[in-house]
Amino acid sequence: MLNRTIMGWNQGKPTGMLLIADDVLGGFYALNGGAFGQESLGKVFYFAPDKLQWQATNKTYSEFLSFCFSGNLQAFYRNLRWKGWEQEVSALTGAQGLACYPFLFTEEGENVAKDKRGIVPIKELWTFGQYMQRQAEGSR
Repeated sequence: MLNRTIMGWNQGKPTGMLLIADDVLGGFYALNGGAFGQESLGKVFYFAPDKLQWQATNKTYSEFLSFCFSGNLQAFYRNLRWKGWEQEVSALTGAQGLACYPFLFTEEGENVAKDKRGIVPIKELWTFGQYMQRQAEGSR
């Protein structure tokens, strides 16, 4: 159950995008309102926690919803699942996620099955992911 609204969740977030969904490992989906360029207005972008980058899904909001309910989520998340993930994730509320250590974006964190995982507020995963993305961009 989610204890937040789309508009409430987006207060104080970057302009030019509307966060519309997230996953338990710190992946976020945003509808492009200009933050990702004018040519892809209205398309959904995914913030990949293992890459610290926003990636185009090339899907409209309707196509994204269709993908969520009948697409191949198994293939999309193939590198971010582990044996027993269903049971572990089912214990979370809609406002919680899993922080992994080593971090998913590090070489040591590439095998999520071996990572240590702890329950954190999803807001923490957002803040951490965006901070680390800015740090990574600054070092390039």
